Amino acid sequence: MGAYQVTGQRARQMRAVPAPVLKRLYGRSDIKGLVQTSAHLLLLAAGGWLVLATRDSWWVVPALLLQGVLVNALFGALHESVHYGTFRTRWPNDVLAFFAGAAILNNAAFYRHYHYAHHRYTQDPARDPELLSAVVPRTWGQYLFRASAIPFVMIRLRDIFVFPLGRRGDVDYIDEAGWPEVHRWGRLLLALYVALIVGSVVFATDVVLWAWFLPLLVGLPLLRLYLLCEHTLCPESDDGFANTRTTLSNQVVRFLMWNLPYHAEHHLFPSIPFHHLPEAHRHLRPHLKYVARSYTQVHREIIRGFA
Repeated sequence: MGAYQVTGQRARQMRAVPAPVLKRLYGRSDIKGLVQTSAHLLLLAAGGWLVLATRDSWWVVPALLLQGVLVNALFGALHESVHYGTFRTRWPNDVLAFFAGAAILNNAAFYRHYHYAHHRYTQDPARDPELLSAVVPRTWGQYLFRASAIPFVMIRLRDIFVFPLGRRGDVDYIDEAGWPEVHRWGRLLLALYVALIVGSVVFATDVVLWAWFLPLLVGLPLLRLYLLCEHTLCPESDDGFANTRTTLSNQVVRFLMWNLPYHAEHHLFPSIPFHHLPEAHRHLRPHLKYVARSYTQVHREIIRGFA
C-alpha cells in the first residue's frame, strides 16, 4: 500500500461527534456490564451442557461448533475489559479480562499493552503490533495458514510459558513499564491452567476438555477470520475515518462480540463503552470510508486481491 501517511486529521475527526453527546457516550454502566457478562456466561453454561449431553452422538459436532463460537466470542469481553469499559470501577474489569483472556489463551495484561500500542500506531507497518506479529495475507496459502489459527497458537504458547519466567520472547513493541504486570499475570495464568489440568486428573473428569478446550480449538479459526476484517485492505494511514473498518453484520454477532463490529467507531473514540457504540455509529457513519454489510463481503474483497 505504500509508505505510512500522516494526515494530521485526528483533532478534526474528534469533533465529528458533538461534545455534549460525546460526554454522555463516555459514561460507563455497571448494570449494562453485568447484564452483558451474565448473558454471555449463561450462554457458555448452556453450550457446555449441550456438548456434554451430545458427546456420544454426531450431534456433538454442531454442539462443539456452537460452543466454539461462544468461547471465542469472549474476545469481546477481554477487549472491552482491557479498555475498562465493562464496569465503572477497575477491579471487576481486571477480573473479567483475566478470565476471558484465559479462556482464549491470552495473557490479558500483555494483550492490554499490545492493544494500546495497536491503537497508538494503527496501520503503521513499522509500529503497529498487529502488523508486526501477523502477515497480512496476499495469497491463498497465507490466508489459509492465518485462518488455521496455527500462528496464533504458536505465539500464545510463547506467552504462556515464557512470560511467567520473567522473559519477553521477541516482543519489543509494548511499553517498558508494562512488563512487570505482564509477567505477574503470566504466572497467574499458568497457575490457572495447571490447576485445571491437575483438577481434571484428580477428579477423573473430562468436563474441561469437552466444555472448553475442544470448543476453543474448533472456534479459533472463526475468530481469526473475524479479526482479519478489522483493518485488512484499509490504508496505512493515521486517518481514523479510513484505517479501520466497521462491519455491520447482524444483531447476534454484535451481541456476542460486545458491539466490537463497530470497530472504526471504537478506534476513533476508544473510551466509549460497548453499549454506546451503536449510537456513536449513527453520528460517525457519514464520515467512515469502510463500512461493510457482512464479514463474508469483506472476505470476498480480501480474496479478490490475492496474487
